[in-house]
Amino acid sequence: MGLMNYILKRELTSIFNWILDNALPPFLRDSKLLMNPLFRLVYGKNTRDLVMGFKERAYFLSEKEYSDYYKMYAQTSISTKRPTDLGDRSVEAIVESIVGNKVIDVGCGRGYLSQKIASERKVEVLATDFQILDELKKFSNPKYIEANIEQLPFEDNSFDTVVCTHTLEHIINIQQAVSELRRVTKKRLIIVVPKQREYKYTFDLHVHFFPYLHTFKSFMQNENASCRLINNDIFYIEDKV
Repeated sequence: MGLMNYILKRELTSIFNWILDNALPPFLRDSKLLMNPLFRLVYGKNTRDLVMGFKERAYFLSEKEYSDYYKMYAQTSISTKRPTDLGDRSVEAIVESIVGNKVIDVGCGRGYLSQKIASERKVEVLATDFQILDELKKFSNPKYIEANIEQLPFEDNSFDTVVCTHTLEHIINIQQAVSELRRVTKKRLIIVVPKQREYKYTFDLHVHFFPYLHTFKSFMQNENASCRLINNDIFYIEDKV
């Protein structure tokens, strides 16, 4: 593993995020004067203001404008160069929790998790995202297709296990996205979101924040579901009865 990949590993970046979210007083954490130099260091002067102003603009963007933001973010953010946003323990927990022979990874990103599931569990894996990298289109298992999480092009109960990691926090219509994930789930739904406090300026394009386990579990409205913390990931499993 290269030095940059090691530095960007979730286990390390989550420590940095925890310090920003919990050690700095809110008036400093929301201070443009303080955060501006950090954003300029990460994004450069040309895209800094776009990222810093994302939360104010997000709910008023068209679908194309929203997509363009993510294209810009992918070109400028060093975090998009790491194989996955998940920590190693979260990846292991997901792979161990797969049930059935047909799996979908919704919001697959660079394809790390879907390939891990396919190789280690020897199951059929489909992976989707609103944009699929060209290098992933050559695979047959996992098979990668472009799809909108709010309108998944699959029939009800299509997949034994549905996996969605580090995706819901980005989705404007999050209730619709969860409804779609549940609709296509036959047996088990696995969701991972970052445990994160809401501030005006964050080094990501998140629009939803879950600072506690109970915050996410109450949002999901399923008292029988399993919800635990793995490093700085909220790891959620619900089974269809």
